[in-house]
Amino acid sequence: MLSGHADGRYSKLLTRLNNSDLLLLDDWGLEPLSSEQRSDLLEIVDLMYQRGSIIVVSQLPVENWYKMIGDSTHADAILDRLVHGSIKIELKGESMRKIQSPLTEGDQ
Repeated sequence: MLSGHADGRYSKLLTRLNNSDLLLLDDWGLEPLSSEQRSDLLEIVDLMYQRGSIIVVSQLPVENWYKMIGDSTHADAILDRLVHGSIKIELKGESMRKIQSPLTEGDQ
């Protein structure tokens, strides 16, 4: 998204999202967000909150999302939109990639 502001791709992304019913945030929370990323995420989440659905896939526990976002004002706004009316599905157990990997077949 960072380079998209300069060349107009970010505004095209917002237009595409405005015509979408679903936003998938995969690998959510792998690293803390920068100030610009927080602002962009709030804008995108707010847009989708008003018109569509959002699926968040993360290995990071929900209770750690606030810290990962970083700024309390942005975190409150983003998480309020993500959590309000949400359905939480928590999976347990080993990673299927790890279980099905040929490198770990002898370990089972």
